[in-house]
Amino acid sequence: MADRARKFSFRYLVDKKFNSIDDKEKQEWLLKWSMKDRIKAQMFTFDQPFQPYEKDNFGLDFMTDPEVVSSLQMLSSQDRWTPVGIVAKSVTVEPVACFALSMAFFDRLYENQIVRESGHIHKCLDEFYEDFTISDELRKLLIQEDCDNFCLFNESERNEFLFLLFKHFCLGGKVCQYEDSIDPYLDFTKQVYKELISVQKNPETKELGILSNVFKLTASGDSGVYYPSSVAHEQTFSYLIVDALKRHITMLYHRFGSSGFS
Repeated sequence: MADRARKFSFRYLVDKKFNSIDDKEKQEWLLKWSMKDRIKAQMFTFDQPFQPYEKDNFGLDFMTDPEVVSSLQMLSSQDRWTPVGIVAKSVTVEPVACFALSMAFFDRLYENQIVRESGHIHKCLDEFYEDFTISDELRKLLIQEDCDNFCLFNESERNEFLFLLFKHFCLGGKVCQYEDSIDPYLDFTKQVYKELISVQKNPETKELGILSNVFKLTASGDSGVYYPSSVAHEQTFSYLIVDALKRHITMLYHRFGSSGFS
């Protein structure tokens, strides 16, 4: 791949803001969930038509582009925001399903004693799974494969971008303070999803369809994987979201840890 001619070039849109993440109220939620100052969205433009089958070369061009290398931000091991600063030797670009058009996707959570009609989440005796404390039926459904309600979402649904965002926000960071009600999780997920994903109405059927392609991206250098982090964790992620029509990329990044660093 090192000898392959580059096809794509990229430009960082430094003034682009993401209200779904940067708004003051949203920052308060992120602080409570131990994700504040650990999650970031950045937008770039690219200069050539894109097709999903080009994902690997596209991802490599992205992570070797000089402007991306100098402007794409990540958290260092000292919890400091810094440009990636490394030209990738290889990348892994995994497609993420993105078909859901409605938050009705989560209606089934109000069944089977997970969430009450009021929105309050059913509690359970504390259990511990890796870095997470499972204190309610929602988190049990999200991460405990042997729980009774795990099958409410099948494997393909669990790989949906909407579900993954919801799961990330529910599990939070290292010192997450969990919500008693599901409403903040659903509201935050909806707003982030809506801002990140592009939709278009079919002129014939009048039905909405999703234009965006979503990928999970990791990059490696001479010393191994460095982006999104050299330390793998379920809550450390980097999603590459491509709007081929507008030729926009949004990178959504988070590194697991504790909010409130100086």
